[in-house]
Amino acid sequence: MLRLYYSANSPYARKVLVTLVETGQAGDVALVQASGTPVDPGNLPLAQNPLGKIPTLERPDGPALYDSRVICRYLDHRADGRLYPQGDALWDVLTLEATADGIMDAALLMVYESRVRPEDRRMPDWVEGQWTKIARALDALEARWLGTLNGPISIGQIAVGCALGYLDLRHADRNWRDGRPGLAGWFATFSARPSMTAHSPAG
Repeated sequence: MLRLYYSANSPYARKVLVTLVETGQAGDVALVQASGTPVDPGNLPLAQNPLGKIPTLERPDGPALYDSRVICRYLDHRADGRLYPQGDALWDVLTLEATADGIMDAALLMVYESRVRPEDRRMPDWVEGQWTKIARALDALEARWLGTLNGPISIGQIAVGCALGYLDLRHADRNWRDGRPGLAGWFATFSARPSMTAHSPAG
């Protein structure tokens, strides 16, 4: 059986969990909770992933897979899935996923700044710089990507849904919905999918 090392509040892990549901493989994977930070690895799967990150997918027939983009592509391939379209549409979906992952990256760095860095060493300007990247990406989603988001289910949609859910979890005070009605409406619909509600962040 496959083993997934994950944290319930990781947006990257949520991508994988949602993908498992969407591809009908939730019952094929044993879930192993893991947590830690770069300065305190905790019980992160260091033997399986030398980078010490989650999610990490352990396979019985090969080395462990990481990061979330690799794992999701593997799972979709394993199930002969439909999350990665054929032809030129693939590049749009992969770019959408990369945009969402970039939002997650910046949002997580903001969290690390307040939780991991000592208070006297924190850099508010650096935090705001991360949010500026997120805001630009959100504006791009609103202006350019709603057509793809409203198309057939894809890994791009899953990634964006998980990224927006993480903003609600960790940065709700930033009110990402303000000025982005199309994106907000799409997220309200997409976040109600059974795959998303089955793996909501724990808080």
